[in-house]
Amino acid sequence: MTEALLFDTLRAALWIAVQMSLPLLSVGLVVGLVVGLFQALTSIQENTLTFVPKVAAMLVVFWVSMSFMTSTLLTFFTATIVPMIAGA
Repeated sequence: MTEALLFDTLRAALWIAVQMSLPLLSVGLVVGLVVGLFQALTSIQENTLTFVPKVAAMLVVFWVSMSFMTSTLLTFFTATIVPMIAGA
């Protein structure tokens, strides 16, 4: 395994990680902004008010996008990692 192949594989793995985490992180950001705006408008300062909606929304998005994440990771492993292990 050459150094260039190692860095290229690492770059591809990091890009896959970004693609898989983007739906969860973006929903967490949007829900956090909406709840923060609601808290600022109503002067309610409750810690669980920010935590519970974010976790609930992220669980829903994770459940919906689980097939996308699985297929993306499976494609990466079968196209990149398995041939490297097999030596092809």
